[in-house]
Amino acid sequence: MPQPRSVTRATVIGAGAFGGWTALHLLRRGVHVTLWDAWGPANPRASSGDDTRIIRATYGPDRIYVDLTLASFPQWRALQKATGQLVLRETGALWLAARDDRWERDAMGHLRDAGVPHQQLSPTQAKKRYPLFNFSGVNFVIEEPGAAYLRARAACALVLGQFLAEGGTYREGRVEAFDGRTPPDTDIVVYACGPWMGKLFPDVIGDLIRPTRQELFYFGLPSMDGYRDGQIPVWLDRGPGIWYSIPSGGQGIKLASDDRGPVFDPDNGDRGVTPAVLAEARAKLAERLPSLAKAPFLDGKACQYEQTPDSHFIIDRHPKASNVWLVGGGSGHGFKHGPAVGELVAECALERRKLEPTFLLKRFAKR
Repeated sequence: MPQPRSVTRATVIGAGAFGGWTALHLLRRGVHVTLWDAWGPANPRASSGDDTRIIRATYGPDRIYVDLTLASFPQWRALQKATGQLVLRETGALWLAARDDRWERDAMGHLRDAGVPHQQLSPTQAKKRYPLFNFSGVNFVIEEPGAAYLRARAACALVLGQFLAEGGTYREGRVEAFDGRTPPDTDIVVYACGPWMGKLFPDVIGDLIRPTRQELFYFGLPSMDGYRDGQIPVWLDRGPGIWYSIPSGGQGIKLASDDRGPVFDPDNGDRGVTPAVLAEARAKLAERLPSLAKAPFLDGKACQYEQTPDSHFIIDRHPKASNVWLVGGGSGHGFKHGPAVGELVAECALERRKLEPTFLLKRFAKR
């Protein structure tokens, strides 16, 4: 095991899911931490913004994310208990497997090995259990009853509040491109700046993290039993195209495509919706929940993913500055793992834990 490093002061830049939890975990390990963010936690330009995110353990062939999810669940619940605020709503989740179902079959193997409750349902079985849904064209359905959605923007604010309550320091301000120097009053610096990582580190990261434009839409739900918060599961339709949905009661039902959009500027990009994509979203909603075919459109916006070439995170030291840590590349699925990622970064920065090879920069060396 690595020997613990003597770190008394740390600076964390970025108060999203990765940065906020990293700051909190460092603080809880006895480090004096200053957390910075340009516009505040989960602001509208951040990758951790918007109202909701899915937390689930179904992850295709990638067992590492099953483990990160299972490590994050109890920490999200602990935040909910400590603050008395709703952080996590257990709705369950349905995965609608297309004809090419290798991803889902790989996922079920890892769920079984990790002891995660789940069930494979035929379309007929799924229809009996979830009569509001249409499962036509689906090969089979994975039901993950323990899955949930997280109140993303609210959760980031609660993490910051907990950080402050436990003695952390928070500042607002924007950083410029890294010039090889670190502040003289800190032992380590963690950059968790989401879609801005490539701009801050053009030589080390550059286009290894590309912000992509992702549109999402909210449609109204009827005020009646069967449609209330927690009564409709989260669902993900994996073909053709990939769509996901988070039904969250009074906020309506959220629907978005998980297919990667065009490159996007998080500072100045237009965050309005595109009529053609809105039409696709409405058609998908009508296909899977026919009773919502005429649901009113409530709201829509463009957010961004911070996409790496392989969709895995980046968690590594700067190659020329061993006390600088680079954390990002959430790739549209990172939010749920914030607690476990923050714990991993803190432990690695204090040299109490080894780096995870999956997340190292050297994997891109051949590019």
